[in-house]
Amino acid sequence: MAAKNEVNEPINSSTEKVQKEEDEEDDDEHDCCSKVLQKYFLIEWNTVKSILDDIVSAGKVSDFSSVYKIRTILDKYQQEGQLLEPYLESIVSPLMFIIRTTTLNLGDKSDDILEVVKPISVIIYTLVTVCGYKAVIKFFPHQVSDLEFAVSLLEKCQTTNATSSLRQESTGEMEAKCVVLLWLSILVLVPFDISSVDTSIGQGNNLKDEPPPLVSRILLICKDYLSTAGPMRTISGLLLSKLLTRPDMSKAFTSFIEWTHEVFSSSSDNVLDQFRLLGAVEALAAIFKAGSRKILSDVVPIIWSDVSALMKSNVSGRSPLLRKYLVKLSQRIGLVCLPHRSPSWAYKGKVPSLGQSISSEATGSPNHCSPTDIDQSNNEQDEDMDVPEAVEEIIEVLLTGLKDTDTVVRWSAAKGIGRVTSRLTFSLSDEVLSSVLELFSPREGDGSWHGGCLALAELARRGLLLPISLPKVVHVVAKALHYDIRRGPHSVGAHVRDAAAYVCWAFGRAYYHTDMRSILEQLAPHLLTVACYDREVNCRRAAAAAFQENVGRQGNYPHGIDIVNTADYFALSSRISSYLNVAVSIAQYEGYLYPFVDELLSSKMCHWDKGLRELSAKALSALVKYDPEHFANSALEKIMPSTLSTDLCMRHGATLAAGEVVLALHTCGYSLSADKQKQVAGIVPAIEKARLYRGKGGEIMRAAVSRFIECISLAHISVSDKIRRSLLDTLAENLRHPNSQIQAAAVDALKYFVPAYLQSMDAKGACAITKKYTEQLSDPNVAIRRGSALALGILPYEFLAKSWKDVLSKLSKACEVEDNPEDRDAEARVNAVKSLVAVCEILTGSKTKTSLHVEDDDISLFLFIKNDVIKGLFKALDDYSVDNRGDVGSWVREAAMDALERCTYILCWRDAMDPQSKLEGSPENLEHDMIKKGQKSSLFDEELATTLVGGILKQAVEKMDKLREAAARVLQRILYSKTVFVPFICYREKLEELVPDDETLKWGVPSFSYPRFVQLLELSCYSRFLLSGLVIAVGGLQESLRKAAVVALLDYLLVTKNEDLPKRASREHKLSEDTLWILQQHKKCDRVITPTLKTIEILFSNKVFLNMEAQTAVFCAEVLDCIKIELRGSKDFSKLYSGIALLGYIASIDDPISMQAFAHLLFFLGHRYPKIRKASAEQVYLTLLQHESLVSDSKMENALEIISETCWEGDIEEAKHQRLKLYDLAGLDPGPLLRSNSGISKRDGERNRTATDENAQYSSLVESSGF
Repeated sequence: MAAKNEVNEPINSSTEKVQKEEDEEDDDEHDCCSKVLQKYFLIEWNTVKSILDDIVSAGKVSDFSSVYKIRTILDKYQQEGQLLEPYLESIVSPLMFIIRTTTLNLGDKSDDILEVVKPISVIIYTLVTVCGYKAVIKFFPHQVSDLEFAVSLLEKCQTTNATSSLRQESTGEMEAKCVVLLWLSILVLVPFDISSVDTSIGQGNNLKDEPPPLVSRILLICKDYLSTAGPMRTISGLLLSKLLTRPDMSKAFTSFIEWTHEVFSSSSDNVLDQFRLLGAVEALAAIFKAGSRKILSDVVPIIWSDVSALMKSNVSGRSPLLRKYLVKLSQRIGLVCLPHRSPSWAYKGKVPSLGQSISSEATGSPNHCSPTDIDQSNNEQDEDMDVPEAVEEIIEVLLTGLKDTDTVVRWSAAKGIGRVTSRLTFSLSDEVLSSVLELFSPREGDGSWHGGCLALAELARRGLLLPISLPKVVHVVAKALHYDIRRGPHSVGAHVRDAAAYVCWAFGRAYYHTDMRSILEQLAPHLLTVACYDREVNCRRAAAAAFQENVGRQGNYPHGIDIVNTADYFALSSRISSYLNVAVSIAQYEGYLYPFVDELLSSKMCHWDKGLRELSAKALSALVKYDPEHFANSALEKIMPSTLSTDLCMRHGATLAAGEVVLALHTCGYSLSADKQKQVAGIVPAIEKARLYRGKGGEIMRAAVSRFIECISLAHISVSDKIRRSLLDTLAENLRHPNSQIQAAAVDALKYFVPAYLQSMDAKGACAITKKYTEQLSDPNVAIRRGSALALGILPYEFLAKSWKDVLSKLSKACEVEDNPEDRDAEARVNAVKSLVAVCEILTGSKTKTSLHVEDDDISLFLFIKNDVIKGLFKALDDYSVDNRGDVGSWVREAAMDALERCTYILCWRDAMDPQSKLEGSPENLEHDMIKKGQKSSLFDEELATTLVGGILKQAVEKMDKLREAAARVLQRILYSKTVFVPFICYREKLEELVPDDETLKWGVPSFSYPRFVQLLELSCYSRFLLSGLVIAVGGLQESLRKAAVVALLDYLLVTKNEDLPKRASREHKLSEDTLWILQQHKKCDRVITPTLKTIEILFSNKVFLNMEAQTAVFCAEVLDCIKIELRGSKDFSKLYSGIALLGYIASIDDPISMQAFAHLLFFLGHRYPKIRKASAEQVYLTLLQHESLVSDSKMENALEIISETCWEGDIEEAKHQRLKLYDLAGLDPGPLLRSNSGISKRDGERNRTATDENAQYSSLVESSGF
């Protein structure tokens, strides 16, 4: 007993504890709910609550911005409105109380009432849009006394108009009307005769044959709103449905029906009439939904007559929304005509609640009836049921609506079919089903198929599609799952397939597993085929969801859970993943492989989408491993004849599929018979014999044939010598094609074709092929040059060994910019660069051999790489060609950087593996050891390393983000190479500090890369390379890039917190020398000179270079000499502007050189372009103000007056005359300048004689400037 008590004691105590916890939960239920909800909803609840408290305490909205703030917060829950429902009462009730009390206190005469109502209505209407009106109006006040005040408030709101149609600018006019209409929809449900609460009746205003005045006022307002396009139209219909279906509203209802009859009869093309017609039909649909059969049956003939006439009119044909409302009204008229009855013959499917399910199991009551029971129990009902003639017409309208061109109409018609059928007998419902199935005729369009699927889903959901009818339904549903009709360059049918998946989903929810077992076995392969291979992601996901629903509800389906886990929502988001991963995983299960193969062969292989055909070929190859015998016989037998089809899509897809299947069979170890190999080898000659390369689609066929040749080469299909020559000629033709994709496919094929079929060729034949491609490098046809360059890069060692020097020389030459502008082609140079380094790697074996043993005879190859190949690559790194596509030289430079990196590894491997120079020690000490041993024996020396790193650094600071990113990555790989150590890099530690071994760094971002690389300007070995690229960015046109580069450069020059002034001065001195070197090195090269002058101008404006003592004068003199040369005869606007600005800066310094600069500045006052004369005058004016010694004090005022009052953009002769006066005032002799530019003046004179109009000269400037 003691033990028993000990046991019972903890049980009792735990029970009491649980009971106590439950009591606490009941007492604090709302608080606990709030805590849970705050984790998932309304993180800003405190903000919302504080704003609401302020509104309630003030009795109005003080600041309209607080309303916008609440609306912004609530809008975030548009898709999850149910999360707001626990808070609705605390939000809506106090706000509606304010509206009610304000209405009662101020009355309808006050103008201040709307100032209170409108802002509050914005908040309430936002809740209506998020949660729905049904959830919100439950918390509206509904006292009987509020009815008249609400009508008065609505009349007051009606007189206001919105100031803006934009929601974010709304001040609450529209929202106030909607909220008051919703309030009235509750108030009109008062359980008293409305005439008893209408105070105007007591004043003798009521008429016996008319509705009460209050009702008339509501009707008048609602009719007005039914003619609008806003949400008031729908809410007015809702209000009328609640009001006119009251028992005491027969007069008002009759009046409204007469009004709608007038609207239907007088419909026209007027916009207002169109909206009034929409509103009338929508209101009638709402009334027929809410009203009882007793009230509505008397008006059915009138309404149906108007509706049927309107359906046949042109007005409905132009408005999908009107047709939708007419279909909705028609079905509800049909429901009124038919008695409300629950069909006993309907299928009793899954019960909606757990409680009903348990009770039905406990009582043992049947959940569904057999076909025999249906026949026996409904014979009497079939005979007794009297169906009005209007119902047949209504069903015909609904069936026609299923074929409508708009989805909203079809969807409404489908729901109508379900509702009306639920009130029919079994025999009549079977006739409806037969009519629906007739919509799936091949003669019908996609709209009929879509509507039919929606109707079948509705019938199934309502239990109106019995199991005995499923076999004939499944047949059409399977067809709908694959519905795809070609229309020109695209196809239609995605919406049909999506709806068919919805039907399957409805089947899974409606029927028991005993009725669905055989049906699911038929539908499952079709559903999974769509889930894996459909083009549209929504169809793939819909089919997978339908399959998942059936597996979850229909019990133990073989491998169902595994397939559901594989074909999940996210796995199917990618088409490639669906084809190559999901489908392959599912195909391993029994029953799916052959449907998948049939779908790919019959539908996807000939699909109109080229990408889908290519993907289907890969998908076929991925399935070969499950049954190679089937693919080798059955599949190939279907594919090979299709390669000669007259349909382009079919023959393209078949060619790709044949190649991929043959390759997959080889990968699986399956050997084709000799006869089959002969048939496969003859595909390409047959295509060529049929001349299928010609005409439309020839290009994609060429690419497909190249891929086919690549596949049979990898599969080692035996071919005859004749076919081998034919295939080689085909690849040669494709290499000559101007389409880059065809060339790339041909090169990929040639890469495997040569080792497979030409490896046994004698040396003479191999040399002939190599010589052919080498000679074509200089062909005038750019397409031939591109293709031959690519071909040389994939030839094996045996084809290159005898003539390697000639190949490398010709490729190096092909990397250079062509002398003839007509022959220049950036793509050909890119291909040459890529092939050049590829040939070097093939010849040296650096890609495939772990060690490099170099004979003395082969040292010439490495020397050639160092002296000629790398030299050619450095030239390619300086390719800045431009055409109408932009900086096409950047493609060459990017390829050159990659090639230089790979050539560097080749030379370093040779140095590391040479027995005479092999060194021992760790990689960290390798560079020190090599320097100690001496560089004379090394192919990769310090000079080459410096030039390499400098060239890469130059690209790393230029204007293109992509190129800067690529350059930084190349430098990163060189510094931290794991395969081979690159020695002799100057200041390696500094470079590694600025360029760490981190792949995540974003080198393309200017604000990140420039501050790092600009630090290298202090290293003399790299500074000129770096500055050559930096000036392009600083003086370029891209504002964001220029800003980042300028900030980095000025920070480097001017920030001296931890540096002494001499170091700063030395930086400026070094930078000035490098800048002068750039000006000398790139004379008359506008690409570099113009941004360099702009860079100097920016630095001058920041006082850089102006405080270097003696070096300033030297620098300015050199810049002035450069300006004299560069601006002579220049038409470049930017260059002229920058040069004139620099002349102004130089003329302002206190040095004798200033007079020379001032004299040149005055010379530009007579320039032939007016804008340049004006810019020069502005600079002269500023210069005279800053440097008063240029003109004596007595003449200064006269000089400034001449500059300011002369119209420098006017007559050029007048400008030259005033310029001479300024020369005289400054004491300068204009003779030397004019004589030094006499050639230009003479040419200008000749132009003036041939073209007297100065605007013609100016147009030449505009044209040359690129505008």
